[in-house]
Amino acid sequence: MRSTALRSDEYHHYYQPYIDVLGDVELMEMLQKQYVNFPQFLASIPQEKLHYAYATDKWTIAEVLMHIIDSERIFQYRALRFARNDQTPLPGFEQDDYIPYSGAEKASKESLVQQYQAVRQNTIALFSTFDDETLMRSGEASGVKMSVRALGFCCCGHQKHHRNIIRERYL
Repeated sequence: MRSTALRSDEYHHYYQPYIDVLGDVELMEMLQKQYVNFPQFLASIPQEKLHYAYATDKWTIAEVLMHIIDSERIFQYRALRFARNDQTPLPGFEQDDYIPYSGAEKASKESLVQQYQAVRQNTIALFSTFDDETLMRSGEASGVKMSVRALGFCCCGHQKHHRNIIRERYL
């Protein structure tokens, strides 16, 4: 399944930047590639930068990393529900409300890496069970229709989007 095969009616336009940042990639290859490369990127971040925010009222790097982890958990849960053809509309989540309770500022870089690896490993395991028919299933989250495959690409694109922001604004 390639990202360029996604149709615009499979996700809300809010997620377009996460799809666009990927270019033309295959879903399982990208999930696996990021599983290896992202921890290497995290290891390159100086420890003293972990709790740095580039401006007032912006998240620290640790908070951005926890946001990536939390969002993938949510995308993964949605994908599971939609893959199983659960048509119950799912509520949205307010990302800014999660951060104060995330424990990111107390977490070590090693802990954040371990959490990321565990979550991504589970995403890979989950998506590896989906056939083409399953990937095309969809459901409603935050009042918007989303396909299972779009959620997989959102996991990848969301991570890459925030990695780019960390590189550009924090390091």
